[in-house]
Amino acid sequence: MLGNVLVSGGAAGLGAAVAEAVRNQGGTPLVLDKSAPAMGEFELADLTDGRATAAAVRALAGRHGRFGAVVTAAGIDRCGTLAEVPAHEWDRVVQVNLLGTAAVIRAALPYLDRGRVVTIGSTLGLRAVSDATAYCASKFGVVGFTRALAAETAGRIGVTLVVPGGMRTGFFDDRTEQYRPKDLSKLNPPDHVAAAVVFALGQPQDCEIRELVIAHAEEPSWP
Repeated sequence: MLGNVLVSGGAAGLGAAVAEAVRNQGGTPLVLDKSAPAMGEFELADLTDGRATAAAVRALAGRHGRFGAVVTAAGIDRCGTLAEVPAHEWDRVVQVNLLGTAAVIRAALPYLDRGRVVTIGSTLGLRAVSDATAYCASKFGVVGFTRALAAETAGRIGVTLVVPGGMRTGFFDDRTEQYRPKDLSKLNPPDHVAAAVVFALGQPQDCEIRELVIAHAEEPSWP
């Protein structure tokens, strides 16, 4: 049984798909997001505010008890060259994607003994492209953070890095045309990636899927 699964970014996109997949497997998704999900238990939090994030995690634990797992699915982007993207917007990408990931997991650790953590990286955390310095920096950081966390918690907490390619979510909606995918049919539905997350969460104790790349067969950013 999955038990209580804390899902950051669980109100939309991949996070919402993960919450639904957890629910379908008999678990209880506990959503942490800046907006309320369509259904289920949640706490509002802006992941750029570490103290507020920690307080929201503690509030969920206070109401529901220990977590069986944590999935850090919250993520944002801001496309453009380093000179073009305003510094505060560039910083916010790193704050949400990397520092927010760390803040959620740090706050959840006291409630997670023998549980699992799944972080959400990106193919652009393994391969760098132009006009994506903020996103690549944040996701390369998630890769390093997750690998170090796995070493740090080995034998106590299961840690998996899931590396998705592009997905058919609202992630691209606010981009200018030059930064939008040319063919949406070559993006994975988020429920496919959510199924991979739940697969990782369902591994037997002491069996670890450390890293998992999942992408559409014609994903342009991988390999």
